[in-house]
Amino acid sequence: MTTFTDEFKAYLKEVKKCSDNTFDAYIRDVEMFLNYCAAQGIKNVKSVKSENIDAYLKYIKETGKSDSTKTRIIASIRCYFSFLQSKKLITVNCSQGIKNPRNERKMPEILTSQEVVTLLAQPDVSDYKGMRDKAMLELLYATGIKVSELIELSVNDVNLQIGILHIKSEQHERIVPIYPDAVKHIGEYINIARPALVCDDGEDKLFTNYNGKPMSRQGFWKIIKYYSKKADIKKEITPQTLRHSFAAHLLENGAQLSDIKEMLGHLDISSTQVYAQLVKSKYVQSYAKYHPLAK
Repeated sequence: MTTFTDEFKAYLKEVKKCSDNTFDAYIRDVEMFLNYCAAQGIKNVKSVKSENIDAYLKYIKETGKSDSTKTRIIASIRCYFSFLQSKKLITVNCSQGIKNPRNERKMPEILTSQEVVTLLAQPDVSDYKGMRDKAMLELLYATGIKVSELIELSVNDVNLQIGILHIKSEQHERIVPIYPDAVKHIGEYINIARPALVCDDGEDKLFTNYNGKPMSRQGFWKIIKYYSKKADIKKEITPQTLRHSFAAHLLENGAQLSDIKEMLGHLDISSTQVYAQLVKSKYVQSYAKYHPLAK
């Protein structure tokens, strides 16, 4: 089947400038769709019609895919056919008119300020592992960075003298302040624990495992699950929970949505506005519950 996938990969990297995660997802989604088309006897992508896309979306829904996954797959397919049209490889974009599934956007789980304090208090800073874990949790809540950004940090990305974190990505760079207590624990980790954990002078990753190798996403996931259980917090806590809590708590305390957008690294303000909806919903519920004339 003629698919032009190599050209599409170059388009995603060079024109769309996708992140690695988005690139991988789009390629995987498109390749699965093209395999489906090939199984239906379609020999060239130019022969794909809108009804073939509709049939595929119905098929993936029957396999139990969530609405959010289906929405991403639609975005991948749209991007692919837009690429084909931009290169004049097709004359009609058959993905136009394909509608996203109607679903309510699920509000992210956030912790209360006291729950954050309880979670951050769990690591035992009397040993190297505890000092490392404390530094990671403090840095996540202090800056709202993603876990993927956390594990990619190098030692030089942290400026403890002025209390800032420098975050680099393919799309843009940003500077985020770090509150003093987090600076203290990160400094103790860098100066005391990290030299004991890392034997290789060439290793520049800020956070490593106990063998001195770069911390993995899975490794940190286990760490946060361990401390969540230890703190006896009943909510489902993931690395993303501290990012959501960072944004919501800033907004609750008067921060501007545009400033939070920059600190989170969102490219579009619409991604940040979900926190405004969350905080508004929280206050509406509290009002309805406690105001004597609202009952």
